[in-house]
Amino acid sequence: MNMSFVLLIIGLGFATLCDAHAHLKDSQPADGSVVTIAPDNLVLRFSEAARVTALALHRVGEAERKLVPLPTAPAQQVTVPLSKLGPGKYVVTYRVVSVDGHIMSGELHFTIAPSARPTAPKASQDQTP
Repeated sequence: MNMSFVLLIIGLGFATLCDAHAHLKDSQPADGSVVTIAPDNLVLRFSEAARVTALALHRVGEAERKLVPLPTAPAQQVTVPLSKLGPGKYVVTYRVVSVDGHIMSGELHFTIAPSARPTAPKASQDQTP
């Protein structure tokens, strides 16, 4: 067998495995965004159905708060209510288990600045065309 062909097959297999894990495609509020109105809900959209096992929020400089209730079944989109949030920079951390059993975690950042003009979010984290 041609060595280039073997390497191509291995590369395609690896790419397929990497894409098999759930990853965050986008969110509301969007990662890196500045919003002028505090959101009532946090919405996370994943590349595939995943079960959220941990979700927390904290304003920079303050203690982390767990967000509940978490969905009990895997879902591609997760919506969780937020308590009233004041102005500041926020970090959301999450951990999910994808349908193939792999644990994926990450975080996103947003700012609530009532007097600021809204900004465009960072480019989508989804790098697939």
